[in-house]
Amino acid sequence: MSIVEPNQSIGLTTISRTVASLAVSVVHTLERAVVGEDRMRTARGNAWEAVCADRARADRRAELDRLVAELAAARAAARRQQEQREHQPVG
Repeated sequence: MSIVEPNQSIGLTTISRTVASLAVSVVHTLERAVVGEDRMRTARGNAWEAVCADRARADRRAELDRLVAELAAARAAARRQQEQREHQPVG
């Protein structure tokens, strides 16, 4: 526990922390008033949004991988057909 001396001046960091604390309190109160208690952002809500975003990215990545595999297969098939035409005797 610290004892505050009567002649000790308030430092700039103390004022900054006080202002930041008040600003956070005002923003929190304003958010609660504007969006309502049931729609307040919480750590649980943020975590769920992150999980959903990760799942959506994984789905998009899987879809892109599937498309790339299809294109690679189509290109390989076209290459095989081209090689077959080149090796056929001209008659």
